[in-house]
Amino acid sequence: MESFKREIIDSHQLRVVSASKERKDYFLCHFQSEFFQEQLDFIWEKNHKSKGSITFAISKKGEAISLPQSPFGGFWIYEGLSSASLEAFILSVIEELKYRGIHTISLTQAPKPYEEQFDLINYLLFKSGFEQQKVLSHQFFIGKKKIKKHAQKESAKLNSKGSNSGVNVKHSPISNFGFLKEIRSWNAQKGYEVIIDENRIVQQVSEYPDRYFLITVSKNGEAIGYSLGVKLTSDSLYYFLSATNPKIPLKNGGELILNEHFQLAVEQKVNFIDLGSSDLEDGANHSLMFFKSRFSNDISNKITWMKKINNG
Repeated sequence: MESFKREIIDSHQLRVVSASKERKDYFLCHFQSEFFQEQLDFIWEKNHKSKGSITFAISKKGEAISLPQSPFGGFWIYEGLSSASLEAFILSVIEELKYRGIHTISLTQAPKPYEEQFDLINYLLFKSGFEQQKVLSHQFFIGKKKIKKHAQKESAKLNSKGSNSGVNVKHSPISNFGFLKEIRSWNAQKGYEVIIDENRIVQQVSEYPDRYFLITVSKNGEAIGYSLGVKLTSDSLYYFLSATNPKIPLKNGGELILNEHFQLAVEQKVNFIDLGSSDLEDGANHSLMFFKSRFSNDISNKITWMKKINNG
């Protein structure tokens, strides 16, 4: 239900509705998390036109999170906002959450390739009393034409190596989910813990089948590697859940999987590929970052912010 509509600044208004009512390009905003009672869109409007939004999951404990069980949430600006208007948006959201009895606000702001006003948003969050809780560095390959050129170059390079006899790599829509168990098993054999909410992935793929692609590496007809490519937004491709069978040696396995992501990105005509973060529990995963550097041309941080509200 619509909560309220209040004029704030320069005829801007803040509107709050159930997240299920507003369709957004970042489709994960629509999926409610199990431990949260409701999910709400806070929409910044002028003359009945949306200028920006943020989605929060609201818990019974008085927490507002944007967004749990998702790569990120945060503010999305549809048209360039002045610093004053954007700050008014942030402050209005805080005021409404306080009115609803929220005592802790947490949000993970999407990196800059997803949101052009990333730097201004983070600056104004800091000025509005938010504290930085976590920083993850994402590597990107940006530029539609550059992606196509890189895909052609890497394919030629892999073909020239000629060392993957019997190996086939392809991408396809997802028809079954048996690969999730294999990814979990293969990573466990390597000593990696991968937390996968299989039911949530099944639900998301079922509702948005055109946003998910399965990349499969096969040798002599047997699947020995998988990865997911996810169009988190219509103009991007996210590299997700990669694993190969440790019992079957595969030379250049990581390169083959990433190259197929580039082929998929060319096919889908996206403007950038998000290779995700490279993090260890106690620091940066420099070896993984070095590997991804061959397939990236930019880096942007994903920042998690938190603010405690005094409702006294």
